[in-house]
Amino acid sequence: MKNRWIALYVENEVGVLAKVSGLFSGKSYNLQSLTVGTTEDETISRMTIGVSSDDITFEQIKKQLNSMVEVIKVIDLTNVPIHMKEILFAKVLGCNVEQKAEIFQIAQVFGVQVEDIGSDSVLLECKLTERRNNELIALLKEKYKRIEVVRGGAVAIESISTSCR
Repeated sequence: MKNRWIALYVENEVGVLAKVSGLFSGKSYNLQSLTVGTTEDETISRMTIGVSSDDITFEQIKKQLNSMVEVIKVIDLTNVPIHMKEILFAKVLGCNVEQKAEIFQIAQVFGVQVEDIGSDSVLLECKLTERRNNELIALLKEKYKRIEVVRGGAVAIESISTSCR
């Protein structure tokens, strides 16, 4: 099993997301991540899909996606140089003044925004790689008793140069 990424260009119509996600659930493929948004052409959306699968299953997924009428283009991003980020909000609750100062230092080290602050809480906004977000979550869980995490799926675009992820 290997983590793999697909970009799909699809018609921006009602029900397309349901059809694509239905294909995955109908075949018992597990989606790791799915994000969707319109492109520069409002009639076309781009989906970024993360899935963990073997080679044979992944080839089946790509063929089945290509056969869907609403799918304009399927791009396998797995072995392509890409830029990929995922959005994450992390709320640290029940912290004192010293802990807040430490959270501000952690935010600076990780290069994330302190988006909001309360009398006993701090909200961080992160736009990092999945790995870096995982590292931040692990650190926050280790240091603080109460955290809330809301995580969006990753978005990716092919690199212009040869730099990767």
